[in-house]
Amino acid sequence: MRSLSSRGFEELCLLLLRENGFENLKLTSRGRDNGIDGISTLRINPFVSFKVLIQCKRYNGKNPIKREQVGDFRNAMMGRADKGIFITTGYFSAQADNEANRDGVPPIELVDCERLIEMFEKSELGLKPITTYEIEPQFFEKYMES
Repeated sequence: MRSLSSRGFEELCLLLLRENGFENLKLTSRGRDNGIDGISTLRINPFVSFKVLIQCKRYNGKNPIKREQVGDFRNAMMGRADKGIFITTGYFSAQADNEANRDGVPPIELVDCERLIEMFEKSELGLKPITTYEIEPQFFEKYMES
């Protein structure tokens, strides 16, 4: 995923969200996104839905996403959505996690590389499961001396 283009990573993230029940997914215009990469709706039931904004960062994984980056995303989403999702191929600093879960502001769900991979595995999106077997030597021992 780290070798994808930025736009390709954004498109892939929206596809994963669609596979997980998000609706009305749209990528924002490049260069004019005001800190928002995607917009979607998460319908909980026929009466309740949430507008969700998405930020996607394709990082090398060497440096964490910082608190300021999560704060910038929150500032961009203020008054525009009920919730945010920040997806990265990297990881988040402890301060970024604190910022995402700060009281009194719209919550931001953080999805780091490890969690992102788990989601792709669960949905089998772009992946083929492989079954492997390990030999149990003790099972065959009784047949060795016949």
